[in-house]
Amino acid sequence: MQIRKSIFSVFGMLFIATVCLTGPGLSRAEAVPLIRDTEIEATIRIYAAPLLTAAGLEDEAFSIHIVRSSALNAFVARGQRLFLTTGLLRHSKNAGQVLGVMAHEIGHISGGHLARLHGAIERARKTAFITTILGLAAGALARNPAGASAIVSGGQHVATRSFLNYSRGQEQSADQAATQYLDRIGISGKGLLEFLNILSGQEFLQTTSQDPYVRSHPLTRSRISFLENHVANSPATNNKLPPGFAKRHRRMVAKLDGFLDPPEKTLEKYKENDTSFPARYARAIAMYRMADLSKALPLVESLIASSPKNPYLVELKAQMLFENGRLEEAMKSYQKAVQLLPSAPLIRTSLAHVILEMNRPKLNDLALSNIKQALRVERFMPLAWRLAGTAYGRKKQFGLSSWSLAEYNVLIGRKRLARVQVERALKILKVGSPSWLRAQDIKNQIDPKK
Repeated sequence: MQIRKSIFSVFGMLFIATVCLTGPGLSRAEAVPLIRDTEIEATIRIYAAPLLTAAGLEDEAFSIHIVRSSALNAFVARGQRLFLTTGLLRHSKNAGQVLGVMAHEIGHISGGHLARLHGAIERARKTAFITTILGLAAGALARNPAGASAIVSGGQHVATRSFLNYSRGQEQSADQAATQYLDRIGISGKGLLEFLNILSGQEFLQTTSQDPYVRSHPLTRSRISFLENHVANSPATNNKLPPGFAKRHRRMVAKLDGFLDPPEKTLEKYKENDTSFPARYARAIAMYRMADLSKALPLVESLIASSPKNPYLVELKAQMLFENGRLEEAMKSYQKAVQLLPSAPLIRTSLAHVILEMNRPKLNDLALSNIKQALRVERFMPLAWRLAGTAYGRKKQFGLSSWSLAEYNVLIGRKRLARVQVERALKILKVGSPSWLRAQDIKNQIDPKK
């Protein structure tokens, strides 16, 4: 029993390291707690665009996910998916550090590490499995459990060491790719070096005290030496960041602080005598979270006055109004935000949500129009599908309503409810219609053998 327990602990450790590094298990990557924000996602995409071009990757195939976690971490998953934690974004001192980490992660994608990683994991598992069988057999023949345990432990050590060596090689390769991409777009490598130096002191901490980035991206002196040499010799080392990057970074951090920290902590950090844009932004969010709309609204309105074409400020005002029951005003603000940024599916979904909450039949088609446009841009939004189910139901289009609710339940992992809704949809929808075909796909997805 003790031997089996130790075997499982090694496999668990390998799996966790794999997820943190590249997230090869799609379901595990999707299980992490994500936050959605149009402004923050747009900021990260702006950072990523030149790096993707330098790496020869398609921007359209690249997706960004923000993980709600205080840990400093970043990883990539299948399908060119980049995950960044809020801890990494909030604790980064400048945009250059975020760009450096992103360049490194894009290096993993372009280097094909995701595909090759599975082979390394499988070899490590086979090594551990074979030595386990040998250990158990030897122990049984010799009637020596201690000897069996020693053989098993030794095999696990070999497997783990082999995997970590492979991982270190990938890290060095990703560093080299990152410096090439940064040089091509004229961005200094100082940011990546600064970030690794921040983490280098954690190597000697106990594993439980380390940030996941240290465990999943093994730090070595050679890696830091390589980056030091690059920074010393790169023609881009003293280049300034593109205009607007520093401003975007400060606003992103302030917004995350405002939404994630207790309001009292935010107000302590961003004091009232600080009249900078990020400070006022953070204070407006803190006041709104304290339900003090008498202070929150004037703050955000003063920000809008100074930047009237900023859709994210108008969206924030709309959110404040919506969550305080001022639906008519919220709808108008969301409509203005949509006018300023028509391609933002999250904002369109929020507008539809407000309209449906108002429960005015004449506005139902307006809500549905915004939902459809949002889903054309991004299909995997549970709230949009749930709202579609409501809007179609109010129009008595029950087949489309059931199909939409089946999509919603699949996305949130409720297989049983999805099955009920898809069966209902298939009975009502016209056979062969696009929605019927999609409902059939959902049924096959839920019950692939049926």
